[in-house]
Amino acid sequence: MLDDRKLAVLRAIVQDFVSTNEPVGSKALVERHHLGVSPATVRNDMAALEEEGYIAQPHTSAGRVPTDKGYRLFVDRLSTVKPLSGAERRAIEQFLDGALDLDDVVGRTVRLLAQLTRQVAVVQYPALDRSSVRHLELVKLSDTRLVLVLITDTGRVEQRQVDLPGLIDEMTVGDLRTRLNSRISGKLIRDVPTELADLAEAEPSATRGAASAVVAALLASLVTGREERVIVGGASNLTRLSLDFPDSVHPVLEALEEQVVLIRLLGEANRPTEVTVRIGDENPHEGLRSTSVVSATYGSGTRALASLGVLGPTRMDYPGTMAAVGAVARYVGRILAES
Repeated sequence: MLDDRKLAVLRAIVQDFVSTNEPVGSKALVERHHLGVSPATVRNDMAALEEEGYIAQPHTSAGRVPTDKGYRLFVDRLSTVKPLSGAERRAIEQFLDGALDLDDVVGRTVRLLAQLTRQVAVVQYPALDRSSVRHLELVKLSDTRLVLVLITDTGRVEQRQVDLPGLIDEMTVGDLRTRLNSRISGKLIRDVPTELADLAEAEPSATRGAASAVVAALLASLVTGREERVIVGGASNLTRLSLDFPDSVHPVLEALEEQVVLIRLLGEANRPTEVTVRIGDENPHEGLRSTSVVSATYGSGTRALASLGVLGPTRMDYPGTMAAVGAVARYVGRILAES
């Protein structure tokens, strides 16, 4: 365990390196920070930090830079996350409150995160199996074809065409719609198959075929709809940070093109607004070992729906980025709860 003085030196090194992208020397630390000790003492502390792997010397006669281990300790010892200004909070609220539907919420969120943090933003759509049914609509296209529209409480919409075994009229469509909604409205998506298990058998023989076709189409849409959806924004920010990727930024860009990687990147949705930070080698994908990921779960109350976050180099403003990600997650959860 490091004593308070060495922690203060490490904190100062991280702050200076993040702001300047230059190795930090003992003289600069004494001049810029009120450490209350001599340059010789700071040099001794830096030597101890280097020996324990928290900082490193990139080349001879240079200052020191934080290692992944040093960033990890810095993040773990953050006593407070830099609060957003009132103007920033109002900007987030106004921008997200203007969203028209779920696609608009997700699209606005990814743009907002990229702008606030100047990093790559990643936003996951609400998981279907964590949602509830708000309404099921059946729309007649012809005497033998319907469109089934499932709307969840998060605003997610799943559509599917249904080919019927026989003719159907508007009154029958309306009656079937009513019976379906009476069974599944307000129910969790994962409970829908059980709720509809015997619906077709309970139908009169004249409408049993149509009911079976509609239920089959609905269940099929739930299976395909469980595919995770993730969108990315602000990838161009990586070009601004090319000095943080001296070898190449291409492995990072290639990883961002893979949906499976992005889903693993955000991690499992747990408690809403809980912020998680993964640094360097803590990331599961080899192409992202030079990056850090700050993510949070969004949802309403204790119900987690999905995750969002940002990705950037390990030289990152962690307090500011964590504040922005946590705040946006809270606003998104509130908007979906009120929709």
